Amino acid sequence: MPALVLLGAQWGDEGKGKATDLLGGSVDYVVRYQGGNNAGHTVVVGDQKYALHLLPSGILTPECTPVIGNGVVVDPSVLFSELNGLNERGVDTSKLLISGNAHIITPYNVTVDKVTERFLGKRKIGTTGRGIGPTYADKINRVGIRIQDLYDESILTQKVEAALDFKNQILAKLYNRRAIEAGQVVEELLGYADRLKPYVADTVLVLNQALEQDKVVLFEGGQGTLLDIDHGTYPFVTSSNPTAGGACTGAGVGPTKISRVIGILKAYTTRVGSGPFPTELFDEDGEALRRIGGERGVTTGRDRRCGWFDAVIARYATRVNGLTDFFLTKLDVLTGWEEIPVCVAYEIDGKRVEELPYSQTDFHHAKPVYETLPGWSEDITKAKTFADLPKNAQAYVKALEDMSGAPISAIGVGPGRDETIEINSFI
Repeated sequence: MPALVLLGAQWGDEGKGKATDLLGGSVDYVVRYQGGNNAGHTVVVGDQKYALHLLPSGILTPECTPVIGNGVVVDPSVLFSELNGLNERGVDTSKLLISGNAHIITPYNVTVDKVTERFLGKRKIGTTGRGIGPTYADKINRVGIRIQDLYDESILTQKVEAALDFKNQILAKLYNRRAIEAGQVVEELLGYADRLKPYVADTVLVLNQALEQDKVVLFEGGQGTLLDIDHGTYPFVTSSNPTAGGACTGAGVGPTKISRVIGILKAYTTRVGSGPFPTELFDEDGEALRRIGGERGVTTGRDRRCGWFDAVIARYATRVNGLTDFFLTKLDVLTGWEEIPVCVAYEIDGKRVEELPYSQTDFHHAKPVYETLPGWSEDITKAKTFADLPKNAQAYVKALEDMSGAPISAIGVGPGRDETIEINSFI
């Protein structure tokens, strides 16, 4: 059963789209299993660049069936906008499958998200304001709207009215906002039903049958390990589980069916939004990483915070996900530095700590302990094998592999689809 999980091993934005796209020609299904349009992938095909927010990266590979699993939250307006954009560029999107159990981001979820962040002020989490968190909260509170509800107007109306009974109290009395009319929400949601219907399927059944038939299924996480609601830098996290365990619940497959777990690592570190970041740089090096790496969020449009590679985080990702391989991206961005610092441990209250502290307080106070590796100046974007890399670049990759706890099986040496060195096959 060739089932692979591919996920971010840092705070997201590591280049998962490039890795998924690399595998696309060998994969029968690519499945998004969590998150919503608060995640983004940039995939470069030839001279074409595609920014995907909700759709699986496999949608760009004609042989592949892209799937949005039950663990994803779906904003229909964003979904159709993205589909329209791809169709206009000649991409066939007709094979897309969407779980009928996936929850819908309603207009009131977006409203609640935005007004809550504004209300929090300096204590804000740094959400994208797209309604993701409130939709997952509704799911857990059992007042969520699922895609299958669009096909029973009575149930849909009851659920929307029940959700707004409470939310309108909050909007009006706490935030001084106008109450939302349930009938308008129902009418808007029903307007998506007919167009959604051809895509809606029992994706749990489809995927399990595919695995039984020895099809190759790739489970693609949004965000990254350190943004996981359980295992990330809480509360500065997303509202779902992008870690490997989330693939099982978010797609409906058992853990015994997962054969390989691939973590995507950037050759340095970035994050978007608030929260602790031990290796963050506030100097010319940080600005250079941001500029050379094009570090601006695909979905948010926000500049990413940049820092040196953090081996403590990489080791943590290996452990919590059970990683079997790493895909190292953006190695080319580091070309030109004479020396490259790597965080190998933290100093917390005067003590050296080599594993990620479980305490939020300790992590906030963690200071990076660096080792410096020699850099390189040669252009590496044309490298096709590991041996083609400069000796210092090879040494840097090997050092990161030794520190991180899993083999680096592929290396991104440029943004293009073909600018990748494959050391060990993932399939």
